[in-house]
Amino acid sequence: MSAVYAYPTLVGKIEATVRGASIDGKPLQLSLISQRDQVVALHQVERDDWTEGVLELEVSLPVDELADGPWSGVSCVAVLTEGATNTRVVTRLERRRDDTRWRGEVRVRRSTHATRALLDVSVVGSHGGVDGRILGKTDAPWVVDLLARTPARQRDLEIAEEDFRDGPQQWLRPFVDAPWLVDTSGDLPTILLNTSFEGLSALLSGARSPLEKATAGLVAAQVAGEAWATMFQSALSNLEFDEDGTPHLPSGWRGAVLRSMLPEVFPRLPLPDALREAHDRRADGRGWAEVQSRIEFAAGKRSQLPRNLLATIRAVSRSQEGAR
Repeated sequence: MSAVYAYPTLVGKIEATVRGASIDGKPLQLSLISQRDQVVALHQVERDDWTEGVLELEVSLPVDELADGPWSGVSCVAVLTEGATNTRVVTRLERRRDDTRWRGEVRVRRSTHATRALLDVSVVGSHGGVDGRILGKTDAPWVVDLLARTPARQRDLEIAEEDFRDGPQQWLRPFVDAPWLVDTSGDLPTILLNTSFEGLSALLSGARSPLEKATAGLVAAQVAGEAWATMFQSALSNLEFDEDGTPHLPSGWRGAVLRSMLPEVFPRLPLPDALREAHDRRADGRGWAEVQSRIEFAAGKRSQLPRNLLATIRAVSRSQEGAR
């Protein structure tokens, strides 16, 4: 839900970019920073005893709007938070003379974080004689994942193994033939992997040969793609509305999913217009079948399904050639 302030705030976009990162002074591979998903994976392979990570942050603000606006004493700060550890670290960003961008280093101390921290940027200034007013924020936070080896936003998912046939959750028993389910009813969406589905757990956790690994990757991509599509549909069912019927992004993970996928479903529309278009088409059915195809395409793309399918086809081909 959009916050309402009793004073003028910025309309223009505030964009934050992590240009680089390091752990204990050693540069992190750029492949561990996803600009598209706004995620940094700080877990160096084979090392989890690091002390401090440093993120090189660059922020662009609506310069003309700030120059013409009624605010004074404008500053820009990065705010790193993690609810699990109640950590909140504020870093003041700086701007050089004649430079339009604000820059700074955000320090991530391993001892004060557990799993995932969120990095927001706020613009603060004075208005009406009152200091410290929030004039604007980034639309979506960066995620700083301390456990991930790949910068994937879909780690917002919970993944749980459940025995659909004989497990304690009675409601899963009608789905005993399903290899997995996506549950979007909780605070976090959860993928439930069915341990009673023959061979599934062994494939995903114990693949050894190139063909097994390719197949496991394909199954994982299918699971992820289905999860993205299901989450999008669930989020679209939980919009919030103004009195005039204007839809707004829901809070929590549902808002994050819509914010990240709508530009792919409606690439030519600004986010508010894309949200309105998705809601209207779903409500009246006009062109909804086409939208569903776009959702499935976007979900498949985010889960890297095409790449995994191609890898599997090549692995099968090589296996057949070796068997001749």
